[in-house]
Amino acid sequence: MAADVPMGRKVHVKVPATTANLGPGFDTLGMALALYDELTATVSKTTGVRVTIRGIGEGEVPTDETNLVAHSLIKTFEHFGIPVPGIDLVCENHIQHARGMGSSSAAIVGGIMLAKGLLDGIVDIDAQGLLNIATELEGHPDNVAPALFGGLSIAWTTPTGPKHKKLIVHRGVSLLVAVPRTATMSTKIARALQPEQVPHEDAIFNVSRSALLIAALLQSPELLHEATEDKLHQEYRAEAMPATNALVHSLRDAGFAAVVSGAGPSVLVLTDDPVERKRAADLIDATGGDEWECLMLAVDFKGATVVVLPDGSEN
Repeated sequence: MAADVPMGRKVHVKVPATTANLGPGFDTLGMALALYDELTATVSKTTGVRVTIRGIGEGEVPTDETNLVAHSLIKTFEHFGIPVPGIDLVCENHIQHARGMGSSSAAIVGGIMLAKGLLDGIVDIDAQGLLNIATELEGHPDNVAPALFGGLSIAWTTPTGPKHKKLIVHRGVSLLVAVPRTATMSTKIARALQPEQVPHEDAIFNVSRSALLIAALLQSPELLHEATEDKLHQEYRAEAMPATNALVHSLRDAGFAAVVSGAGPSVLVLTDDPVERKRAADLIDATGGDEWECLMLAVDFKGATVVVLPDGSEN
């Protein structure tokens, strides 16, 4: 029989935002961003999981066991057949919701990592186990892999489960994410806009650009503009995000490697020079006025982290 989780055990998790697809790498490529949700779970004498939200989503997202962080934590316990103790969960959210920055993946990974910390010394969850559970909850690994492990991630599925390869992005690559202040996009709706079949030449086009993008991100950032061309998903989704589509085309026409971040509506700009990143931000400000918030972000290389805190400590 599994041991009980110690009363008063307290764990702290930090999980990064992510950007997926990166243009041509649809459902395959993802990158972790240095913007984080921070979660703290404490085992208490009461029953159930009680959630406190601070920051993004406060007063909007559920605060009971239907909360995605709480749900993922509970599912991880259930995966190992261990009863869930009473838990007080505090979520300090900084990742915007429904903006194409991996907020759902961050919540899922956050819940799993909280469970990993709470089960420390009781169950050993290795990296593949984390990816398996996260992919099962999310449905695909392209966002959860970089959220878990950091860096640039190539993710794929096999008959035996999801796999990933973490890569380190060239230090010359500078990122900018333009986040709309009001517009949101459902990943489910975005996927519904895509056709079930695409022309053969479009598939070949994206295979070539995806391969080129890996080379650009790892060793040749000067190729980023051409490497981020896409024919598989962005134009099909454009009608649902006219402002996003217009900004992407405006930036690309000006020579910037701009793509839709994840399912949108945020826009990711990849540059090979911090000066160029600032120039892109100036163009966005001139084009969109107050409609967009420009975030100058680094690539996160660590991924999600979990720390088991001493009883009664503050994070």
